Formats: sequence, C-alpha cells, structure tokens
Amino acid sequence: MATPLNPFKEIEQLFNRMSRQFEETSREIDSSEPFGLTLGSRTMAVDVVEDDESIVVTADIPGFDREDIEIRVTDHTLRIDAEHEETVDESEDERYLRRERRHRSMSRSIQLPSEVDTGNVEARIKNGVLSITLPKTEPEDAREVEIEVE
Repeated sequence: MATPLNPFKEIEQLFNRMSRQFEETSREIDSSEPFGLTLGSRTMAVDVVEDDESIVVTADIPGFDREDIEIRVTDHTLRIDAEHEETVDESEDERYLRRERRHRSMSRSIQLPSEVDTGNVEARIKNGVLSITLPKTEPEDAREVEIEVE
C-alpha cells in the first residue's frame, strides 16, 4: 500500500529550497551597483584616496593574476574588470560533489573626482591587492571664441 502524501511536508521542503535560493541571491546583492545586483559577477571592495598630485585606488581581488585584470580610464571613470577561467584536468576517477571554482569575474566602476593623466596611470598587484595610481592633471582652461557677424 502506498504511503499517503503529506502536503505540509512538501510545502516545508519548498520553503527550505526557496530560503537557500534567497540566501545565495542575497550574496550577489550590492547597493553600489545599479539596482543592487551584480548579475553573476562579484564586486570588489575598494578604497579611494585623493591628495594634491594623484588619486590612489586600492582594490581587493584575491586569486586573480595580472593577465586576468583589465583597467580602463575614460571620461572621469575608472573601470576594473577581472575574469579568471579555472582549467581543471578531470579524470574519470574523480566525482565532484560540488564545483564552484570554474569561472570567476569581478568588476567595478569608480567615478573619479578630477581630471587624470591617462598616459601615466600605474598599477601594481601584490598578494591579491591591486593598487592603481592616477596622476592628476589640470583641466583645460576655457577659452573664448569670437563670433563673427555677417
């Protein structure tokens, strides 16, 4: 004879699955990104320090090599992208119970408070900490343009 279904047990299992999914999604939420979602990539923690000559950005990006990192400075914005594809030789004897180390990516855009000399930006990485020095430059002075009357 078949065991009768318990609808309350099924509902409890459904709520447990939903709770796990919400927990996983909440790790992806960051209020500094648009709509608070990073959509599959992780954001990186940064410190931004400004002095008279430069802006220094320090970012935590553990596990990434310098070849994995792309830095762009355009129009008062610093963009840092890091992407790493994990290559694993799988043998037939290995049976993974959980596999999370395949592909990782992080990105961050930072509005810069002043003009920078994009030709002299320097970046260093050591022990998973990326340090970017952006030398400041004077903004171009406004110039007057004479209007000819015809």
